[in-house]
Amino acid sequence: MPFQRRFPVPLRPRTLLVLGVIAGLILCMWQTSRLAREQALQALRQDAENELRLSAASLVGHLSRHDYLPELLASREMVKRFLSDPDAQDPMPLNRLLDRFRATANVSDIYLLDHTGETIAASNWHRPDTFIGQNYHFRPYYQQAMNGENGSFYGLGTQSQDRGYYFSAPVWLDETAAEARPDGVMVLKVLLDTVETGWAEQDAELLVTDHDGVIFMASHPELRLTTMAPLTTAQRQAVTASRRYGDAALPPSGLREHHRRDTRTRLVGFDSGPLAGQRYLSLARPMADFDWHIHIQKPLTPVHQAQWLAAVLAGGLYGLIALGVGIGWQRLRLRRERERFAERERHTLAQARDELERHVESRTRDLVATNRRLSAEIEERQRAEDSLRATRDELVQAAKLAVLGQLAAGINHELNQPLAAIRAYTENARAFIARQRVESADANLAQVLELTERMADISAQLRQFSRKSGDNLTAVAVTPCFAYALRLFQSRIQESQVTIAQHWPTQEAWVRADPVRLEQVLVNLIGNALQAMSEIPEPRLTLAIVAEATCVHLDVIDNGPGIPEAHLTRIFEPFYTTKTMGSGLGLGLSISRRIIEDLGGQLDASGHNDGGAHFRVTLPRIADPDDPARPEESSHA
Repeated sequence: MPFQRRFPVPLRPRTLLVLGVIAGLILCMWQTSRLAREQALQALRQDAENELRLSAASLVGHLSRHDYLPELLASREMVKRFLSDPDAQDPMPLNRLLDRFRATANVSDIYLLDHTGETIAASNWHRPDTFIGQNYHFRPYYQQAMNGENGSFYGLGTQSQDRGYYFSAPVWLDETAAEARPDGVMVLKVLLDTVETGWAEQDAELLVTDHDGVIFMASHPELRLTTMAPLTTAQRQAVTASRRYGDAALPPSGLREHHRRDTRTRLVGFDSGPLAGQRYLSLARPMADFDWHIHIQKPLTPVHQAQWLAAVLAGGLYGLIALGVGIGWQRLRLRRERERFAERERHTLAQARDELERHVESRTRDLVATNRRLSAEIEERQRAEDSLRATRDELVQAAKLAVLGQLAAGINHELNQPLAAIRAYTENARAFIARQRVESADANLAQVLELTERMADISAQLRQFSRKSGDNLTAVAVTPCFAYALRLFQSRIQESQVTIAQHWPTQEAWVRADPVRLEQVLVNLIGNALQAMSEIPEPRLTLAIVAEATCVHLDVIDNGPGIPEAHLTRIFEPFYTTKTMGSGLGLGLSISRRIIEDLGGQLDASGHNDGGAHFRVTLPRIADPDDPARPEESSHA
């Protein structure tokens, strides 16, 4: 059988496309995971840096707040007196003093050493592991104090086996001598458990190491008194000679570095011990004042979670994009099919479209012409409304001037009386001046001044009533508006001997209105009432203010002949009047109702039970604007 050479079968384009999509998905998820890991590590390092800085500051603050106390106690007279002759004195008073200072400062122990290093007084004199009788001349803090300096030291206590930090200060009995040496040492011990208890609450492991790499403080108890790396023989001999950690074995902690990111940041793990089986971000910070290093180990769990989350999101997004591309490609195929179908239909629709455009153009011309006519009608209506508004304002002003004309007789009488009195007082003043009676002349001139002020008040009332109103509404008190209207009719009321009954509420009622227009309405109503009672033997005018929760009623009631029932529906019509020719235009009530409606209120008329007419003005009520505790204005205001 002849040999036949076989060639590889080429892959189909669809298979190549699927393989390319899968390869792209893997590459996208891998690159996204790497980027997310780097960002998460940066964020974790920033958090670790902040926590490390705060923890270091807390540790320094915890230790440094007690460094003054040994020197303070060393200067006390009681301490020096006891140190001068300890064998001849009772140590209990000094022991109790040191115990009180220990409780107040919240430290572990305070004790006093003599010049040989033996403890002669201590705050723990009553405990089985008391320091009294123990000799600590080998401790560096004793040697530093005996050299005349304040000392410090950290390590295990020989009696209590508790880790602590020691502060010492020399005690001098005589500092004046040239060769004087300290006669004793005051020592204070601070425990480190309180700081470690706070560290245990953090989501990280905190370690403090000395210059030999011994971990003497840790948030995890099993890491205390271990080493960052195995100690060399020389290091172990030096540590043993210092007796800093007593007889502790100081085994390695099992820490192993996996990757170093920079000089202070590493990725580490523990081969043994309580933290084994997990990776950490390790960050170190030197504490130069104590010759220590503080380390923080942040678990990499958030980094792993961020990697997986970013990879899943990237894969999902990549899948959505791939799905979108596939849908787009399918839609493109459908679109091409539709375009071919549309091309066949385009020729069919062209004629119909042209016909529709002709109809639209014709209809558009008709609409443009109609819009022009409507615009012209709107402009004409606007001009008519402007003219009507101007005419209405002129009628309002004319009505006020008509009322002034009706008040002219009374005002003339009001002005003639002061003028006659002024003339008489002036002639008297001239006579008194001629007779050198200056005081009498001055009294007459004072009366003249008072009368001119009265005439000025009358003219001011006329000017106020005749002024034009504004468009802005303000808070208006109702009672002063009634008072103003009554002042305009004061002369007529006195001449006609009209009895005025006023019913005001105990608390002032306020409405939102234009004071000029509201006063004009009240003047019209009071003027009509006085005119209606001109033939009544005992005229009586009742003015009342009724304040309700949401509105205020202003009542003007007379005891005149009243208004017939048939006229009640027409009295508010323009130019409708029951007065005689020349007594009025019939615009007062019509204008008054229009004013009240513009103010958001209502004007009504009715017959009164005791006879006469009853006119009621109703306006929305508002709160007192001068009340500091008033609520916000409601919607009806």
